[in-house]
Amino acid sequence: MEFHVWEPVYERILADFGFGRAADERARDRLAALTEPFDLDALPAFEGRTVAVAGAAPTLAGEAETAAAADRVIAASSAAATLRDAGIEVDVAVTDLDGVPEHLAAASREGVPVAVHAHGDNVDALEEWVPAFADERLLPTTQAAPTAHVRNFGGFTDGDRAAFLADALGAGELRFVGWQFDDPDVGELKARKLHWAERLLYWLETRRGERFVVLDGRREELRLPVEGRR
Repeated sequence: MEFHVWEPVYERILADFGFGRAADERARDRLAALTEPFDLDALPAFEGRTVAVAGAAPTLAGEAETAAAADRVIAASSAAATLRDAGIEVDVAVTDLDGVPEHLAAASREGVPVAVHAHGDNVDALEEWVPAFADERLLPTTQAAPTAHVRNFGGFTDGDRAAFLADALGAGELRFVGWQFDDPDVGELKARKLHWAERLLYWLETRRGERFVVLDGRREELRLPVEGRR
């Protein structure tokens, strides 16, 4: 996704949460300083493949067979550990280092590529954990303007960023496992982030001309993040 397409949506997110763009940019620049360029050609082929996009909801373990049946698997944060424990290969993990970064750092050293995301609230985590990842397996990402070798594929939470990454890599079909938008156990901030995640997936399916089953029964209540923006 070109940044000029993502930027109006990004600005809406910043305004909604009261986040500062400058903080995101500082985190992005620090991530750039801590990492090396990542070769996307080192990833397994995604073009035209069926890709399972795994979220970290408690339902994931029961949906592991659906993930196993896909050609490729992209997992959000702790979903990677759940799937790997079930014997399912994860092709790429996506994280902002919230949760279980030590598991993902270890997975990178075992050969799993990990997209590590910088934002204004995780600079300390970047400093602590980025050195623990295998350099050649770390794909640096940002939600601000891309710079140097830090990329922006679109997306806001780990889960929807995983879907946007799969799209950018040319996925033919996206299947969603381990997703739960209405989680009564999360706080208000997380609930708002989950609402943005479903809006962003609605936008992505509109752009792709695809219908994501995970949004069935929810579309009528959703609005595109920027009307008319494709």
